[in-house]
Amino acid sequence: MQFPADDNGQMLQAMVDAGMDLTKSMDIDFFLVFDERSDAESVLEDLTAKNDSVDLELQFNEEVEKWEIIACYHMVPEYNAILAKETELNNFAGEFDGMTDGWGVMQHQDGDDFAGDEDEHECDEHCHH
Repeated sequence: MQFPADDNGQMLQAMVDAGMDLTKSMDIDFFLVFDERSDAESVLEDLTAKNDSVDLELQFNEEVEKWEIIACYHMVPEYNAILAKETELNNFAGEFDGMTDGWGVMQHQDGDDFAGDEDEHECDEHCHH
């Protein structure tokens, strides 16, 4: 699978290299940052009103010293779809003196092959393995 040689392409390649199936929908977190809490709260309110299929979280990111909205969309991680969502969110955040600050996924998503899927279990005298 070939991806463009930019940040989004590198992230998608890293996901493939980690064994993630990019043909399946997954939770993708987009990060929007703001200097002022009031701007972030306005965006949070507007996004909530416009789209009930997005999970939103507001927090203060001490690393960058900005207010951050994490907007989680369940979608197929396709390059053009991610680019379009990032552009849409950046334009929207810009109306409130904010901007996007990348995106990411949790490496383990439902349906991935992952050794930790089994329940944590300690063997005892009743085990049958």
